[in-house]
Amino acid sequence: MLTDYLPIAILITLALFLAFFVIFLGQSFGPRRPTKRKSEPYESGMTPIGPGTRRMSVRYYLIAVLFILFDVEVVFFLPWAVVFRKLGWFALIEMLVFIVILLVGYIYAWKKGALEWE
Repeated sequence: MLTDYLPIAILITLALFLAFFVIFLGQSFGPRRPTKRKSEPYESGMTPIGPGTRRMSVRYYLIAVLFILFDVEVVFFLPWAVVFRKLGWFALIEMLVFIVILLVGYIYAWKKGALEWE
């Protein structure tokens, strides 16, 4: 039974090794000559005004995480819709439960003001 998962384990191990190896190569052999000019932000050929890094509000990151969370959960609708007829009533009820859970989370975030942009 565990041998069925061996190809997946090999794939994950190989992917992790390759990722760390590429990062190691970049850190080891990549150019490291930072200058003030290279650290400046570049936008449309305009001379930058102010620092290149600005502090972002926590609300920005909160909205980004909520967007990713709800966006990834909506991706589960496509495979369900493709095999909907094969799965029958049980799958319909399960998807309704899933949608209700999504709506509860969305309403909770909305009521807490997490979706308000100032």
